[in-house]
Amino acid sequence: MRIRPLAVGLLVIMPQVLRANDLTDIHLSVVPRTAQEQSRISMVTTPTSDFSSPEKFEAMQAGAATVRARKNANAFSQPSANISFEKELDFKVGNGLFKKLWVSSPSSTLASDGLGPLFNARSCQRCHIKDGRGHTPEGTEDGATSLFLRVSIPGTPDDAIAEIDGYIATLPEPTYGQQLQDFSIAGHAAEYRLDVTYETVTVPLSEGETATLRRPTYRAADLGYGPMHPDAMLSPRIAPQMIGLGLIEAIPAADILASADPDDANGDGISGRPNIAMSKEFGQPMLGRFGLKAGAATIRDQSAQAFAGDIGISSSLYPAGWGECTDAQDACQNAPHGEAPDGLEIEDTGLDLVTFYSRNLAVPERRAIDDAQVLRGKQVFYETGCTACHTPKFVTHRLTDRPEQSFQLIWPYSDLLLHDMGEGLADNRPEHRATGQEWRTPPLWGIGMTETVSGHTQFLHDGRARSLLEAILWHGGEAQPARDTVTQMPKDDRAALIKFLESL
Repeated sequence: MRIRPLAVGLLVIMPQVLRANDLTDIHLSVVPRTAQEQSRISMVTTPTSDFSSPEKFEAMQAGAATVRARKNANAFSQPSANISFEKELDFKVGNGLFKKLWVSSPSSTLASDGLGPLFNARSCQRCHIKDGRGHTPEGTEDGATSLFLRVSIPGTPDDAIAEIDGYIATLPEPTYGQQLQDFSIAGHAAEYRLDVTYETVTVPLSEGETATLRRPTYRAADLGYGPMHPDAMLSPRIAPQMIGLGLIEAIPAADILASADPDDANGDGISGRPNIAMSKEFGQPMLGRFGLKAGAATIRDQSAQAFAGDIGISSSLYPAGWGECTDAQDACQNAPHGEAPDGLEIEDTGLDLVTFYSRNLAVPERRAIDDAQVLRGKQVFYETGCTACHTPKFVTHRLTDRPEQSFQLIWPYSDLLLHDMGEGLADNRPEHRATGQEWRTPPLWGIGMTETVSGHTQFLHDGRARSLLEAILWHGGEAQPARDTVTQMPKDDRAALIKFLESL
């Protein structure tokens, strides 16, 4: 993909069609890199071919922001190690807002009212428990709190997005909006109950080993507001882990786009594509970085969207007091809502603090990086071709206003691009430029601490994989050759590969 020079504060559109390589880092206050710096960065971020010992700085996955790896459930809830004393207070206040339990209106607690009327959770923390991954409803007491269904129908692009190259237009489902809420305040019906069933699939492995996968089927049961549109497209989404988001936001767009190869020009079978998302924060299309299909451009965009859709809380970016209720849900729209002075249920100060908190949730250091099996597993990971999508390293922008994320060598193991993962993982629901078979490559840092933080080992966009091996075996599409290599390699190499992933 041809990379255009970055413009400062501008979005270049030429001619009449917005292409991914026209996007700029308008969301950041950037000090341009010198030619000497760029040369050093290119050298430092080149994937290694020496697996005899750890690389320099490899333990520090988030650069100077990396924190000690705690051996308890708070491992993902620490502030960036390089945060200032004054900013640590902002982090703690943001944490309080992230944990806050919202209540319905009218209420005597005016600072916390405005919940719903329809919602998926009463707080951010209820989905992102301990800032980690959500869990499937099977065997849990709180149902599907951290797993819900997105919904949309095919549509026609509006003027704001018609210029985006490759955009796949959708519309909210006329009655239920863009996501289904399975909780409601008193006097209102919830939208649905999530029903999940699993089919067992056995996968043969080398040397007589086997693995068992579970293939889910999702159903929106007990619909509270009548039938859905016949063309409704449903997509299960589980809450992802929260660590390292600010560092992802600080990666230069040009560095992400440099890995894009939508037409597979190099013939390696990998066709990573960037998503483009309309940013409510900046009022224009931007490179998508966040969400399971890279459907959000900035952390503030993502946070405000979650407040509106998940909790029913209005903000300056989503000012409707009823959250995600549609015109067909008039009782919801006419219900009492929060009474903040500016008419918003979370003001900009609060949204900024939650954004700062989310931006500075620290990545723990690597463990056992010099272990012989871990080093062998790293070699297997690289030589199997996993790094074609799971890009090991980036260097963030040099920033004038975000010292915690400025000019850090980081190891997210993701290219942040969209990849066709095959029919097995398809949700058949497009999102912006992402097709129904495409997903953003998820960052792998911290993945080995999932059980410590979240109490389970459930992975992928809907938690169907109960182990890292199962997650690998669900890979298809562009990743099918790498997945097949894993099934056929010596079992000791397969065990070493998992050991490496557990060290991240």
